[in-house]
Amino acid sequence: MLTFAAAVILLILTPGPGVMTTAGFGAAYGFRPSLRYVLGLFLGSNMVLFAVVSGLAAILFSLPWLRTVLMLASVGYLVFLAARIALAGAKIAFMEARVPPGIPGGVMLQAINPKAYAVNTSLMTGFSYAPEAPVFEIVSKVLILNAIWIPIHLIWLWAGASLHRLDLSERTQHRINIAMALSMLGVVALAMWSAAKGAP
Repeated sequence: MLTFAAAVILLILTPGPGVMTTAGFGAAYGFRPSLRYVLGLFLGSNMVLFAVVSGLAAILFSLPWLRTVLMLASVGYLVFLAARIALAGAKIAFMEARVPPGIPGGVMLQAINPKAYAVNTSLMTGFSYAPEAPVFEIVSKVLILNAIWIPIHLIWLWAGASLHRLDLSERTQHRINIAMALSMLGVVALAMWSAAKGAP
């Protein structure tokens, strides 16, 4: 069980679209306005977890065309979110980005987030510690996962919001937002490279 908990911490701490957008929106909009987005991520994460445990994710991802559609949707949406973070606080921009995405944005990100499926599949199918009691193992894994997920994402949000609270010039704040957005795009590029490498 302790090995499983350590794996959860390491896998969730690894920068992915969820934590990067959490920190990015915290930096762009502050802690409280971004809490609804984190709630959406939490709900979406558990939705993905249910899809993995029920076997629905395995069935869906066995269809190559659906994998491609989900990857394209994921990349498109993540680029959109990166743009919102990068342009928050900019006086001149092709789109206004004054309001964080909220609950639906967080749910949508997790639904199309490749890392969410990979992490949940790895955690739920590996690190077995009660093979004689599969129901207990699944339920306890879900509880442990959520107990670790919540504080880690709140810490990322706080870290981003701490930048937001600093008395920085608009230009500096804009540069921080761009750096956050570019980091997120880097994670997207790694996910695409990993998916292409693992494709048959």
